Amino acid sequence: MKILVPVKQVPDTATQVKVGQDARQIETGGITWIISPYDEFAVEEALRIKEKRGEGEVVVVSLGPDRVKEALRSALAMGADRAIHVNDPAFNEADTLLTARVLAAVIKQEAPALVIVGRQAIDDDMGAVPAQLAELLGWPSLYWVMEAAIDAGGRTIRAGRQVEGGLEVFEAPLPCVLTAQKGLNEPRYPTLKGIMGAKKKEIKDLRADDLGVAPESAQLSIVRLETLPPRPPGRIIGGDVREAAHELVRALREEAKAI
Repeated sequence: MKILVPVKQVPDTATQVKVGQDARQIETGGITWIISPYDEFAVEEALRIKEKRGEGEVVVVSLGPDRVKEALRSALAMGADRAIHVNDPAFNEADTLLTARVLAAVIKQEAPALVIVGRQAIDDDMGAVPAQLAELLGWPSLYWVMEAAIDAGGRTIRAGRQVEGGLEVFEAPLPCVLTAQKGLNEPRYPTLKGIMGAKKKEIKDLRADDLGVAPESAQLSIVRLETLPPRPPGRIIGGDVREAAHELVRALREEAKAI
């Protein structure tokens, strides 16, 4: 069984993000880049399915500039078999729909039985690509999955997602798009052997012409990025408890407009 996992390279959560000079991008100098954590759950789940079935291939794919190869190498070090890097300046301003079109073109070439995606990327928190991808492919999609199992024949997948008070279970035919949620698994750390072996694994470079995808103007674009305003200092209300309680309620109602 071939499983394809799209991954996105994002700034490390510990990075202090600054708005760039054009106010439409972040300042990338000095940033540490990582695989989006939800995509790590997706890679791990693909590896576990392959290990459980005792056969198969895990392919990771990503869009972006040269630095994206670092994310792909990390996935290869975890155990993925090979990687595909769509590296074309024509896609530099790609929105979620164009990104989905590009990924759909890769998937049609690779013909996997299952696509596992992180539920959303932690940089823009859009969460739109998986559904757009499934729609373009004409495949069913299962969102925010907490557990998954494929039947022995590799024809259907049963997946559960957490809802209030329980677990909602779905069954869908393969091929299918699955989105990984936190709690699905615990991603493994790459071993030294895995890191060394990743250097020998294939990363295939593709451009727009290779995929037959015509560059198009983004239908969704960033107008402006702004930093959050400084947080106002806290306020301590002292004095008699009864009077302090009245003052707290007044402040919440009249000043903070919270009640």
